[in-house]
Amino acid sequence: MKRPAADGRGKGDLLFFAAVLLLAGYGVVCVYAASSYNAQVQYGDSFYFMKKQLIGFVLGAAAMLLLSRVPLSALRRLGVPALLLSAVLLVLVFVPGLGKSNYGATRWIGLGGVTIQPSELAKYGLILFIAGYFAARPARMRSLLGVLPVLLAGGVLCVLILLEPNLSVTMCLGAVMLGMIFLSGLSWRAALVILLPVVALVPALILAAPYRLKRLSAFLDPWASPREEGYQLIQSLYALANGDLFGVGLFNSRQKYRFLPFSESDFILSVIAEETGFVGVLLLFALIGFILWRGFRIAARCKTFYGYMLACGIMLAYGVQTALNALVVSGCIPPTGLPLPLVSAGNTSLIVTMAGMGVVYGISRGQGNGKGAPRHKIQRHGLSVRD
Repeated sequence: MKRPAADGRGKGDLLFFAAVLLLAGYGVVCVYAASSYNAQVQYGDSFYFMKKQLIGFVLGAAAMLLLSRVPLSALRRLGVPALLLSAVLLVLVFVPGLGKSNYGATRWIGLGGVTIQPSELAKYGLILFIAGYFAARPARMRSLLGVLPVLLAGGVLCVLILLEPNLSVTMCLGAVMLGMIFLSGLSWRAALVILLPVVALVPALILAAPYRLKRLSAFLDPWASPREEGYQLIQSLYALANGDLFGVGLFNSRQKYRFLPFSESDFILSVIAEETGFVGVLLLFALIGFILWRGFRIAARCKTFYGYMLACGIMLAYGVQTALNALVVSGCIPPTGLPLPLVSAGNTSLIVTMAGMGVVYGISRGQGNGKGAPRHKIQRHGLSVRD
């Protein structure tokens, strides 16, 4: 018989934990591969971005371990404070001298030598709020009226992020919110009432901003403006084509020599594809798929509805952002500035994502062997969650 851990919980899903660390560690290598030349030119140190990513990895691993030991009861009390803190941080982005701008967007807060991106924190603040809200109001969660506070909270955060402007993160946040509402057991009719206006809003937002129209035009025909709006997508497609089946070899990318903008962040998948080929990308997404499968498996086996919703929200955020990044890089949707979570350069994204994964791992540690617990059924979607 296995002995329980000192805190009264089991070892949890160690395969999930190891897979997250493996992917994040691989990301450190990929950041160096994609950024070494650019870092040498800009900072005189080819390891500049890798060092920052390695620090983020260490801090993220520590956050993952720490959050895995926080009881769900404590996290449940953080829903409203986390939501309010997220809104405050998003507002602070627009405070002169505090907010940091880059490439025409104000998305960061500078505190001394540290820069944070509040929109990354806002995703998880909203997830904490939604999970706690639905867990506390099971009788109302299937009605349209009952989800209005969730829509209001998510709408406020989306508007603040959209003002930065950052349409990609807005879409990601909105998708996670709608996904959690659906998984809570909302009726199909009520879900359609919410979904249809949201879908209609996306083209309206694109039409409202000239630069988004240019991106859409570049997406439809990037070779019409190969030196302007279409340049980044064309370079990404070149990288994908160069990779062929097995790639040109690790650290041997040609596109990283300042041909492909943001090669270490938003378009790191292009460099990975060029260096490791179709087979390397296939293995990468096999690992990503494994993390998603284990994460949703942990959610499905959770003993509480709150834990189920929290784990689902975190895995949705990870899955949606990963899918959007892959679709952008491959030219399936218009270009947007969204990193590949756990892999792209960016310490805020890496640390926050690993912390979220720590929460999911912590939920698995509280499940024991995952057998014999009673189940609460959400019959409208055929889901089952333990009470």
